[in-house]
Amino acid sequence: MLRGRAVTLRPATDADVPALAEIRATPEVRRWWRGDDDLAGAVRADLADETLTVYAIEHSGRLVGAIQWYAETDPDYRHASLDIFLDPAARGAGLGGDAVRTLARHLVDEYGHHRFTIDPAAANTAAIRAYAKVGFRPVGIMRRYERGADGRWHDALLMDLLAEDLRD
Repeated sequence: MLRGRAVTLRPATDADVPALAEIRATPEVRRWWRGDDDLAGAVRADLADETLTVYAIEHSGRLVGAIQWYAETDPDYRHASLDIFLDPAARGAGLGGDAVRTLARHLVDEYGHHRFTIDPAAANTAAIRAYAKVGFRPVGIMRRYERGADGRWHDALLMDLLAEDLRD
């Protein structure tokens, strides 16, 4: 278990699948975290993916989202990449930033990571602002990076964070 200022991160389990799928099904989350109609299956697939580590985000004893990371293991390019989603009802209280900060500190302290990346959709201004508050900086636009539910390609913003730039 990892404890932040307001959130607790714990390894996500199969018991979390229904609640996480329900959060992913909200229009505000689904816009950015697509998936086919089987969102529970998508969550299960993430939990089964041996390259990902998925944490449930809890606030005041309630599951409010998930954060996951994976590592680039080539020693010459070593870094960790993060992804997060939150229940829209939990937004605006700094919980996402707290979760990102808590996980990044853990990855520095326990795994020696010195650099992190995150790649929100370029149109996801709320996420970009939240990541910037933690210390992430824009690297550049990745053009036509991801196919949207509308079938068109959309841009993403690559952001990175060095361990020494992590803000409290």
